[in-house]
Amino acid sequence: MPRGKQAGSRSKTYVALLRGINLGAKKRVSMPDLRGLITSLGADDVTTYVQSGNVVFKSAEGSEKLTAAIERRIRRDLGLTVTVLLRTKPQLTKVVAGNPFAKRVKDRTKLHVTFLAEKPNRAHIRGLDPEHGAPDEFRVVGLEVYLHCPNGYGRSKLTNAYFEKELGVAATTRNWRTVTKLAELAGGPPA
Repeated sequence: MPRGKQAGSRSKTYVALLRGINLGAKKRVSMPDLRGLITSLGADDVTTYVQSGNVVFKSAEGSEKLTAAIERRIRRDLGLTVTVLLRTKPQLTKVVAGNPFAKRVKDRTKLHVTFLAEKPNRAHIRGLDPEHGAPDEFRVVGLEVYLHCPNGYGRSKLTNAYFEKELGVAATTRNWRTVTKLAELAGGPPA
């Protein structure tokens, strides 16, 4: 991938969500190394947020190419196999605006979003048990699963692994504070 902006092409703002890094002792990635890696792929204005693999940046490349390039470079440079999910600024703005639980749930710490790598098969979505993990609730909307976990995500059965298994797609989950902060860093409206 070329370095810097390509002549005649427009940069888009992206948010990269890396799955499963810096959880315990496995898949350790420093944020300076991650920023350097993304910058080396020609991205501009690279910012990381917290240690769980959230990167906001600008690039003229398309999302499929970027996803593959970032995963390949992490594997080559850091020796890790990591799934990367990308969202554009408009997509993330839509995620924040579309949370079906946001209006009725006052405690935002009980809200999470599971980001899906691709749109799941409709039959898999219909096969999800709405009572699984009750009193926790979920709604699948496009490439996201919105979660309301009244007793906290740490106690929920609506885990990343559950949705990956049931929907057959890679996924990564972020708390609502992180989602809204990433939208803000990407230049979206505050939630």
